[in-house]
Amino acid sequence: MENPLSLEPLFHIGPVAISAPVVVTWGIMAGLGLFAFLATRRLKMLPGKTQTILELFVSVIDDQIRDTMQRDPGPFRSLIGTIFGFVLIANWCALIPGIEPPTAHLETDAALAVMVLVATIYYGIKGRGLKGYLATFAEPSWVMIPLNIVEQITRTFSLVVRLFGNVMSGVFVVGIVLSLAGLFVPIPLMALDLLTGAVQAYIFAVLATVFIGAAVGDDLPEPSQQTEASKP
Repeated sequence: MENPLSLEPLFHIGPVAISAPVVVTWGIMAGLGLFAFLATRRLKMLPGKTQTILELFVSVIDDQIRDTMQRDPGPFRSLIGTIFGFVLIANWCALIPGIEPPTAHLETDAALAVMVLVATIYYGIKGRGLKGYLATFAEPSWVMIPLNIVEQITRTFSLVVRLFGNVMSGVFVVGIVLSLAGLFVPIPLMALDLLTGAVQAYIFAVLATVFIGAAVGDDLPEPSQQTEASKP
């Protein structure tokens, strides 16, 4: 097993080194984009199997956002759904021979966590305004400002460590058992890895929803209500 903290570049694009996790990440993004295009280009009132599965997926995402944030899921659906879909497929890449999941590397997990942090700040400012969002760092007292800033950093770091630790441990366990016991013995562990990958994708998406919901605030009206209130 190679050191997960070291990456050997596969090739270079100018001065930029491109590693295997980056290539796999590009492949996952291209696959998800192609699937989304093909699945949504001919939507019908009477859905087929693919559209039914897609609508079920969107419905589950909407219900999770609505239950967690207590507001209209529309503005957050694309982000949370994409995060869940990408992390799920990335985790399951471990089951393909010769491919290591991008989420087993700190760089990918850090990029995902930073994306959640940026989204949290964006939606917080959009929902509360810049002054209102900055005021949340002084809650319940201005003495808490340093602690609230540290909390922003530590919970982003926790997203990285949680996802990396769980996915990397699964890759190591399956790899070690495979090297010691042969081809077919690790199959139950690989099935468990499927479940673990799905659970970790769900946890990551839910935590992203919780962080964004906390930044937006539960005391604000839903976007649909804001639209109605702004009408003359």
